[in-house]
Order: sequence, then C-alpha cells, then structure tokens
Amino acid sequence: MDATAAEFAIKSLLTEIRQKLETATATAKAAEACAVATSYDQAARIVLDIEQPMYEAGRLLDAASLINRLSREGSGDNG
Repeated sequence: MDATAAEFAIKSLLTEIRQKLETATATAKAAEACAVATSYDQAARIVLDIEQPMYEAGRLLDAASLINRLSREGSGDNG
C-alpha cells in the first residue's frame, strides 16, 4: 500500500475512533449522572448505548492496524 494513502487512511480512522470514544464517554457521563441521582434503571438503559460506538471504535482500530501492517509489508519494513 502506498505510504501516503496509508497515512491518510490511518489519520481518518483515528479521527473516527476519537469521535466514537467521545460519544461513548458522553453517554457514560450521562449514565453516571443518573446513577448519582439514584435513577439506576435510567442509568442502566443509558449505559447500554455505549455498546455500538465501542464496537465501531474497535473495528476502526482493527482497520487502522491492518492498514499500518500492510503499508509496512509493502514498503519492505517487516518490523
């Protein structure tokens, strides 16, 4: 893979990962606020919304890792 294309793709993926994690963080803070206010049922419902952005962040991380590995293999740098 072309190094320039790989760098662009990885930067884009990292931006998406950050955005997904920020969403999950905001959701966790909302759930925590509910728990502090003793609205435990609401907190539990809210915290379940973390699952999707965390899953997506993990898959984006997998993609960034794969692109990084493929770009190093393509350039002859195997370490």
